[in-house]
Amino acid sequence: MAGTALELHPDRLLPADPGTRAIARDLYDRVRPLPLISPHGHIDPAVLLDNHPFPDPTTLLLTPDHYVTRLLHADGVELSALGVGQGELPEKASRQAWRLLCERWHVYQGTPVRYWLEAELAEIFGVTVAPSAQTADAIYDQVGAALADDAFRPRALFERFKISVVATTDDPCSDLAVHTALADDPAWPGRVIPTFRPDRYLDPGQPGWADAVAALGEAADIDTGAYTGYVAALEQRRRYFVAHGAVSADHSHLDARTDPLSPAEAARIYRAAVDDEAGTGETTAFRRHMLMEMARMSCEDGLVMTLHPGVRRNHHQPTFQRYGVDVGADIPVPVEFTDALRPLLERFGTHPGFHLVVFTVDETVWSRELAPMAAFYPCMYVGVPWWFLDAPDAIGRFRSAVTEIAGFSRSSGFVDDTRAFCSIPARHDMSRRVEAGFLARLVAEHRLGEDEAAAIAVDLVSAQPKAVFKL
Repeated sequence: MAGTALELHPDRLLPADPGTRAIARDLYDRVRPLPLISPHGHIDPAVLLDNHPFPDPTTLLLTPDHYVTRLLHADGVELSALGVGQGELPEKASRQAWRLLCERWHVYQGTPVRYWLEAELAEIFGVTVAPSAQTADAIYDQVGAALADDAFRPRALFERFKISVVATTDDPCSDLAVHTALADDPAWPGRVIPTFRPDRYLDPGQPGWADAVAALGEAADIDTGAYTGYVAALEQRRRYFVAHGAVSADHSHLDARTDPLSPAEAARIYRAAVDDEAGTGETTAFRRHMLMEMARMSCEDGLVMTLHPGVRRNHHQPTFQRYGVDVGADIPVPVEFTDALRPLLERFGTHPGFHLVVFTVDETVWSRELAPMAAFYPCMYVGVPWWFLDAPDAIGRFRSAVTEIAGFSRSSGFVDDTRAFCSIPARHDMSRRVEAGFLARLVAEHRLGEDEAAAIAVDLVSAQPKAVFKL
């Protein structure tokens, strides 16, 4: 297999200064072997229940990872050529998609995507040459041969990755049968928990909303013809999720406003929306009101409330119409939190047991809005860099911006937010290395003692996410 060697430097992402790097090495060595906690992710739990071999390298490493496919699309590759929206690919098409990835390996230079892919190839599959047009088929064959081995089945990799717990993202109408089957399987020692994701049920401005709330009523066995029934159905489905192991409810809207409506006004808009007579201003007001209602419900049922706002979903409509959602065409927009969350925080910000974790893809708000709020409100935690910001430099900027104001204890702990199963350990490893480097700098500058830094490093990957997400 000729080609440039694929070598992972043991000090990758650690500080360049030799003295600081030595401290970082020690801190990283303390956290490197610790179990992975993944409280926000998107893997399909059926993969672990069925435990079938992964079919091919493309289906496992390329097609489901929109971080990977979107850069190839930007370089002129049709998403269909990468298997997106194609189902399971025949061998010829799968191999050709893999060649496209390897031939255009240069498009990932300087990106965290390359870091993750290199780690997956080298550390999981033992690949020793860099992807290229010349090495594509040989790498495909090597990874494909490994996937035929029982040691590379989903459950074996879950154990090998040392995943302590992983949360999926689930529709409120789901019967969670896969989660139940996994929990009841005596041969399965792992922990996979659902997450309540009600976005499409909260926004009457979205296509198909009326049908969605009707289905919600059927799932809850509650009439959703009126607003009171709709709210009761949401409450019932949340309790169902809690009974099946859920610890959080996740919300992603264009903005984070939480302006409440009076019960009468909420009921009026709801009825108008069901009849398809509500205007844009009314549907937006209702969605913002319902985000406040989700906070109320979290105070009552204990689900951690996580917010992931500020993304324009399906920015390119032709792509959405052809391939659907979550294929890399979502783009960030500026987002405001201080005034947007004030109604929610005034009402619930000091409620005992309420946890609110706020993520952003607009890093300008880390030190201006999120850290100051998290440094005052007992309920609030700042979510770590997510999506477009889960990159080494951005993680470093986050830690500097947030820690100076709110310390380490007011952040969430790392979330990998991935649909690509094999990228989970690579993403966590990247975060642990960057955090070790940040802490090492504080030790080198005599702002923290080495023992303190070591304890913080461990807390950030263990105690902190467990506490924040009530694990």
